[in-house]
Amino acid sequence: MLRKSPSTAPFLALADHFADAVEPAHFPSEVLRFRNLRWSNAVGLGDLDDTQWLSHFSRFDPLPGNLPQPLAMRYHGHQFGTYNPQLGDGRGFLYAQVRDRSGRLLDLGTKGSGQTPWSRQGDGRLTLKGGVREILAATYLETLGVRTSKAFSLVETGEQLHRNDEPSPTRGAVLVRLSESHIRFGTFQRAAYLDETEGLARLVDYCVAEFHPGADAPDMATKAVNLLGHITRATASMIGQWMAAGFVHGVMNTDNFNVTGETFDFGPWRFLPVSDPNFTAAYFDEHGLYSFGRQPTQGAWALQQLASALLPLADADDLARGLAPYEAAYQKSFAAHTHLLLGLDSSGDLRTDLTFLQGIYGWMTTSGASWPQTFFDLYGGAASEARMKTSPQAALYETADFTPVRDALAARAPTHPERLSLPYFQAASPVVLLIEDVESLWAPIAERDDWSAFDAKLAHLEAARTVLAP
Repeated sequence: MLRKSPSTAPFLALADHFADAVEPAHFPSEVLRFRNLRWSNAVGLGDLDDTQWLSHFSRFDPLPGNLPQPLAMRYHGHQFGTYNPQLGDGRGFLYAQVRDRSGRLLDLGTKGSGQTPWSRQGDGRLTLKGGVREILAATYLETLGVRTSKAFSLVETGEQLHRNDEPSPTRGAVLVRLSESHIRFGTFQRAAYLDETEGLARLVDYCVAEFHPGADAPDMATKAVNLLGHITRATASMIGQWMAAGFVHGVMNTDNFNVTGETFDFGPWRFLPVSDPNFTAAYFDEHGLYSFGRQPTQGAWALQQLASALLPLADADDLARGLAPYEAAYQKSFAAHTHLLLGLDSSGDLRTDLTFLQGIYGWMTTSGASWPQTFFDLYGGAASEARMKTSPQAALYETADFTPVRDALAARAPTHPERLSLPYFQAASPVVLLIEDVESLWAPIAERDDWSAFDAKLAHLEAARTVLAP
């Protein structure tokens, strides 16, 4: 049965300021390519049969007791440092809001669902390959314990699309993603830009009530500052996880950050093959603004723009205090998540932990070691000495440069030594998702509609998730 609640769609109270009701596109055909069974069960939609699923996630018939019509959200944003007031949901919308078993509010948003008032001459569509890429990236991020939106559904639409960055014509699709919130930094920026102070205050109230109740305060100025502090810590934590996982978002514009600190609206993403701070994901990022090594700095910059948008509600000095937790929260997250991925206990002292990690990451950068292979080989530290000798990069572990890393690893206790006996760690290599892997998974789909390699990759990712879970 569908889980219903009178407060299922609280965003309706803000829709007059922050969204436009829109009609979904009508597609020539519907072929269900992916449904997220684990998360659909978590939000009470697991009992839908395929016909019902297509009704809701291809034709977007309203869920019972939910939004009566999709809402294309309005926002602005800085794109590669330049402010753009012409943004908004141009090929997506908020379809519904649901709650998980704990009562947490979650959004179901789309990509490729048709044109909106914000399409800016675009066709409002998504390529099938783009949908496949997002499923893979979101699933891998979740596997690695990174806070992320979830790919929820992918339906092939029977359309042939023309794109400059893909061989065309190419197949079309519509994607649905599940996220804690689609409220972006740019949502606040738009309200501030248009001098909608009342709307800005309502937005703060909504975000505090639904996402950050610990930020509540009796007056709006304090509430806004508290909310900024919560968002600052959540964003810093997310970026710390990116850096430990070797993830490159690609387009860290302020409209691509949300208030709950989830990886969101990633396009030309990449996972690092080797440690390289200058690695960029987007071919159009000619100056490396959003390179891997710059991600912590760019996250702080995006938060500064959010603070500026809150100036109609609070003093600049107070808002600066809301930004203050960023560096400490980032370092704490980076250290904790690296230890998680290495299966090792922390020392309990952040400075000591960061020195330990500097040695590992420094060795990875100078040696050119594979990022995913290294984390796989070193999991459990000294408990994996025998595994390291059979690694494809075993020779790197025999060099003098690795000796101090080995000694440092031996000083840390493994958190889950029992996991090393599981089948996942008996293989020679881990599950990886480099750009070459994505292309090799896409090729059989494009050439002969063969989804077997894609399905096998998802199964491998799920097996890894159960092993690497905290």
